[in-house]
Formats: sequence, structure tokens, C-alpha cells
Amino acid sequence: MSNLIQVNNDYVAWIGELKVRIRQSQIKAAVKVNTELLQLYWQLGSDIVEKQKNAKWGDGFLKQLSQDLSAEFPEMNGFSLRNIERIRKWYITYKDVFLNTTHPVPQMEGSSNTAQAVPQSFFSIPWGHHILIMQRCKDMNMALFYIQQTLENNWSRTVLDWQIDSNLYERQGKAISNFKRTLPTPQSDLAQQITKDPYIIDIMGVRQEMQERELEEHLDSHISKYLLELGKGFTYYGHQVHLRVGNEDFYIDQLFYHVRLHCYVVIELKATAFKPEHIGQLNFYVTAVNKLMCTEHDNPTIGLLICKDKNDVVAEYTLQGVDSPIGVSSVDIFDSLTADFKSALPSIEDIENELRNPKQQEGEA
Repeated sequence: MSNLIQVNNDYVAWIGELKVRIRQSQIKAAVKVNTELLQLYWQLGSDIVEKQKNAKWGDGFLKQLSQDLSAEFPEMNGFSLRNIERIRKWYITYKDVFLNTTHPVPQMEGSSNTAQAVPQSFFSIPWGHHILIMQRCKDMNMALFYIQQTLENNWSRTVLDWQIDSNLYERQGKAISNFKRTLPTPQSDLAQQITKDPYIIDIMGVRQEMQERELEEHLDSHISKYLLELGKGFTYYGHQVHLRVGNEDFYIDQLFYHVRLHCYVVIELKATAFKPEHIGQLNFYVTAVNKLMCTEHDNPTIGLLICKDKNDVVAEYTLQGVDSPIGVSSVDIFDSLTADFKSALPSIEDIENELRNPKQQEGEA
């Protein structure tokens, strides 16, 4: 009987590993199929442009081409007239980018076997993503930014749509900071790059009164969404993180660890507009984390203050005399929503209380 149990346990472990391998194989196969399909689309787009240029074929032949390819390959959905027009536009949009080496092309590895030296990773992005980027981006720099971000973060189309809608291109790396003065060059550039201004926070579902367990569950969900907004590399350490300094207790609003910067990131969320004294408090927390938590393997801790609003000049002046690396950003909660809908959402004060109340409740228990 014990042997049977052992065999069953071995089987369960083996089938679990097998399922993982199959899923990985399916993902790789899907990526390969997508890559080959987009390479086909690229070559088709190139052929269409060449035929229209050299053979003087007008746009009318696209309809005939669609009919012929659809009849020959009825199992494929990519040969509708609308999609062939998209393929042509897609090729025209990017062909000069890859031919012009002076253009800031994303750092994508590899090259395809097509006529132009197109980075292989360009074809790994799903076709639906490419269509969305073409439709939503107003210029080439913006399009290349979202292509690179999609590659780095492995965004779904829904997430890509949200990032474009929230105007990440304009927000990325825009925090007021002293990073260039307080951090070495490679780290200062990356630290600036991981900031945003403003941060867009989605906190739908918050109720004014919640039981402690409900609040904790909601906070976990909220942090998951918040991590998406913070960006790749942030690992959540905790909220209301306790520090004991000089026999006094202090609590950090939020503490993260950034795996690429190899440092802690202290985030303070303020319900009011920026005030210079906010920096003094954050500077204290950054110093405390450096002293109490950092090891020799960690880079200097970074502080990020997210306020309801800020005066950029005042923030810049305040950071002039601060030696700790600190950035200052603002927050925007569903700014694109109508006033009626926004009025039903919790305020920035509610978010701040959400982060602080759990620890206060524990202290009162």
C-alpha cells in the first residue's frame, strides 16, 4: 500500500512538471507562430508597396488580392481587405525606421530574414498589439516607446490599452528629483526612468467603513493594481512598515524593493499638496531604512513622495539641500472620468487612511 502511495506521489509530482513543460511549450509555439505570421505580413506589406510602386498597381488590386488569398486559405482570418490594408500601413509606418539607423529604434535583439534588418523581437508582439499602437499613437517616438514597453513588460492588449489611455508616454520619468546629484550616473538614469508624474491610481471598490479583514483583502488587491502602475521591477515589501529609532516607533506608508536598482524604495503618500516639510519626514525614513535594513549588497535607498498636487519650483528648491535620493510626483485618480462618476470615488485622503488604519487598528487592539 505504501508503495502505491509512493508511486502515486511520484506520479503527481511528475504530471505537475509535465503540465508546466507542456504549457511552456504551448507558449513558445504560440510565440513562434506569431513571429512567423508577422514576418509573413511584413514581407506581404513589402511586396504590396513594391508592386504599387513599380508595376503601377492601384489600391483596387488589394480587394482582388484579399479575395484570392481568402479563397486559397479559408482557415486563415488575416486576409480580409481591412487587414491587408492594415498590413500595408504597418509596413509603410515602420520600414524607414529600420532602414534609418540614426532613428532611436528600441534596443531589440536579433534580426529577421526579411528584406530589411528588422529586429526579431519586433515580430514577437501580437498583431492586435501592433494594430492598437498604430491606431492610438500620434507619432513614431510614441509608437516605439509602447513597442519597447510591451516587450519589456509582456503586456496584454488590455494593459497596453490602459497604459496608452493613461498617457504613460508623457508621464514616464517625469518626477522632480535630485537623482543626478545624489546617485552615480547609471543608477541615477534608471532611477529617474522608473518614476512617473502623475501616478494614476485605481481604487474602485473602497467603502467608507470596512471590517479589518475586508480592508486587508482590499489592500492586497489594491497593491496588485498599484504595482502595475509603479512598473516593472518593484517588489512589494509592505505597508505601515514598523521602524524602531531611538526607542520611538515610526511607520513607513509603503516600502518596496526594486530588483533592477537593487535598493529599497520608500513611498510616502500625502493627501495634501506638496509642502517642504514632507521631504524632511521622507528623508528621515530613507536614512532609517539605510541604517536598519540595508546590507552591503544593497544600493542607497530611494524615497518617492506622491502628493495630491505639487508646485514644481518649490519641490526643486526643497530638494536642493537634500543629500538622500528623493523624487516628488503627483497623483491623479481617474481624471478622465466624468465628474458624476468621480464624485462616487474615494478621495486621496481615503487612500492615505487605507494605508495607515490597519496598523493603527492593531495598536488599539
